[in-house]
Amino acid sequence: MFTGIIEELGTVETISQSTQAMELAIRASKILEDVQLGDSIAVNGVCLTVKHFSPTVFLADVMPETVKATSLQQLAAGKPVNLERAMSANGRFGGHIVSGHVDGIATIQRKRPVANAVYIDLAMEKHLIAECIKKGSITVDGTSLTIFEVTDTFITISLIPHTYEQTVLGYKKPGDVVNIETDLIGKYVKKHLQNQTGSTITMDFLQRTGF
Repeated sequence: MFTGIIEELGTVETISQSTQAMELAIRASKILEDVQLGDSIAVNGVCLTVKHFSPTVFLADVMPETVKATSLQQLAAGKPVNLERAMSANGRFGGHIVSGHVDGIATIQRKRPVANAVYIDLAMEKHLIAECIKKGSITVDGTSLTIFEVTDTFITISLIPHTYEQTVLGYKKPGDVVNIETDLIGKYVKKHLQNQTGSTITMDFLQRTGF
């Protein structure tokens, strides 16, 4: 389990790729201070398992389904990546509940400065937009963010200067792809409602009451 608060920007050292799978070697510092074999680390929002590490680099395998379903397939040596260790039981919960299981990808349509913020429009498939609500939480490349607008084809997020400068979203440009994980609690609510008949609780009701 993660929170979507990025701890540091790592750098892709090498990529070993077979026909369908990948092995990533990522250079980092902070997240390796207390690392152990088998630990979970979110890389651009994708939960990966540490299989080997040194004081400056860790290795992780990316299985075929993850390669196919996420933006990790577009990584290259030298590229920055968002990194977060799994949440410790005594840590602060600064973001929201993040599983590290990516639901899909989105494409950056537009980036524009607004006062001290940067607004980013993200085009995504309808089934992902259906799980987004205005002022709700979303994870973009592992970063916990708030949704400011929802349309039929895209959502808008807003980044403060710190988030823009300290995550990979500051490096990405229109046309680039990002990993998306929608709100976990919202998905459970949606599934529950789909299985109910005759319930007075609807998605419209939940949105109007702030859920």
